[in-house]
Amino acid sequence: MNIKILTPEHVIFEGEINSVLIPGKNGDFQIMNNHVAIVSSLVAGKVKLYTSAIADEYSKFFTKEKENDSVYSFQVKSGVIEFNHNKGIILAE
Repeated sequence: MNIKILTPEHVIFEGEINSVLIPGKNGDFQIMNNHVAIVSSLVAGKVKLYTSAIADEYSKFFTKEKENDSVYSFQVKSGVIEFNHNKGIILAE
């Protein structure tokens, strides 16, 4: 699946991932390949990308969660996600 993460200042990430864990208003939820279409607001927390690697141009925005796993996180204050047909966009602050 393909995800694009945008802030007012930068494109934080754009690329293929396995799944994403999102801090939703009613709790964290994970979006995986072939997930049903969804639009949701985000609250303060970490957006976690599960992917084999992050391109060098985006790596400065992310923290690697664990050395053994391919989990990269980005702190958000708020935002919104739209996901449909294995493509998603996250607008974050």
